Amino acid sequence: MEKDVNRLKLISDRFGKIGSSPRLEEADIGEQVEKMMAYIKRRSTEKVNCVLDRPEEKVIAKISEPLFDWVIENLLKNALDAINGRGTITVTIKKLPSKVMLDVNDSGRGISKQNISKVFKPGFTTKKRGWGLGLSLAKRIIEKYHKGQLFIKSSEINKGTTFRIVLNS
Repeated sequence: MEKDVNRLKLISDRFGKIGSSPRLEEADIGEQVEKMMAYIKRRSTEKVNCVLDRPEEKVIAKISEPLFDWVIENLLKNALDAINGRGTITVTIKKLPSKVMLDVNDSGRGISKQNISKVFKPGFTTKKRGWGLGLSLAKRIIEKYHKGQLFIKSSEINKGTTFRIVLNS
């Protein structure tokens, strides 16, 4: 029950930060992603392979940790849904001269060409459950609050999808 209460507090904190100006602080992106991947791994089966490909040195960017974590969690949950309990989710972190790039890739069902342009629209979903707000909020958090970019880098039916986040470092 304590875990449930803590989870509700976290969700409440995240919603409280939407609509206000979050304080951006330097954080190790690899560490943030690692925490979220551990959370997703606990929610999945042994048939799901989670891979974090990151540089050995810290990759620092200015973020709002709770909001950034929400974005990563959402992308990872979507990836988990896309692979349907079996497959690989890979997060690749790269440090460029003035940017940090994260790719969240899954080996899942992919997104049809007709849906690619819709995935970030509020209310769009292909799931039986859900409100279709996750990706639209994730994009808003990255682009409005973090002054970065979130987009679909690639997607192929029955091969998987890669979402890319670009942040200034």
